[in-house]
Amino acid sequence: MTQTKIDLPPAFPDHTQLPESDGTFVKNFQEHPQSLILTDSIGLVLQQLHPDGDYAIGQDCGIYWRETEPPEKGAEAPDWFYVPNVPPLLNGEIRRSYVLWRELMAPMIALEFASGNGDEERDATPLSVSAEGETTKPGKFWVYERIIRIPYYGIFEVKTRKLEVYNWLNFSYQKLQPNERGHYPITPLGVELGLWHGTYQNQTQYWLRWWDSEGNLLLIGEERAQLERQRAEQEHQRAEQEHQRAEQEQQRAEQEQQRAEQERQRAEQEYQRAEQAEQKSARLAERLRAMGIDPDSEE
Repeated sequence: MTQTKIDLPPAFPDHTQLPESDGTFVKNFQEHPQSLILTDSIGLVLQQLHPDGDYAIGQDCGIYWRETEPPEKGAEAPDWFYVPNVPPLLNGEIRRSYVLWRELMAPMIALEFASGNGDEERDATPLSVSAEGETTKPGKFWVYERIIRIPYYGIFEVKTRKLEVYNWLNFSYQKLQPNERGHYPITPLGVELGLWHGTYQNQTQYWLRWWDSEGNLLLIGEERAQLERQRAEQEHQRAEQEHQRAEQEQQRAEQEQQRAEQERQRAEQEYQRAEQAEQKSARLAERLRAMGIDPDSEE
């Protein structure tokens, strides 16, 4: 009996077999610190949500969602994204990219820092193939919404300081409205996303930041350390003030003791003077009686 040989297609590639870069540089001087401030400030929240450490954060890393030639055309690279419930390393290796067909877990949130007007980040052009076999490159918005289905997608226009956040609901993105603080609640994380004006990494401008559900800014490590230093200094000042008050109380107590001692000494002196006066009067009375004079007589 003749056996027919079946040629199986090669297995889908993993993150070690796919390019980690498309060979271009697209970052500006704002993007790297913007990613850092987001990652640093949300770290404590993610540690509480994932005590096992199973989560991953990507910064300008490729998310592969389809196989293409060349391979990098089948990836999108959000400026910042977070994936829950996946290990930070794969088989002990640092992730080179995030391969959706291997992980089967979509990111919870993806953020784009638009250096232009945001048209590229809002591009909803669908993937299509013409009759001639020409493939139309899909837009980021379409890929995130229709294929990867990222629950929260944020677009930050750096120049115009405009922030838009979309939530995947009923199979499509719905644009969210900010709350009374001008923030966008990211409900599964228990945080809010908004804009903060301040200085970070020697740049003073508007930054994407996280707040907790009560509107308290989530601090980065440097800010937490500064706050601890201020608290320690305040505690030191309070301790110094308490020490000074204790010294003042001790001084007042010593002064009261000295006044009491002086009063006792004055009373003792008054008693001694009275005693001496009485003794003199008694001696005088004795001399008068010796002289035959009654000292008690009125004459």
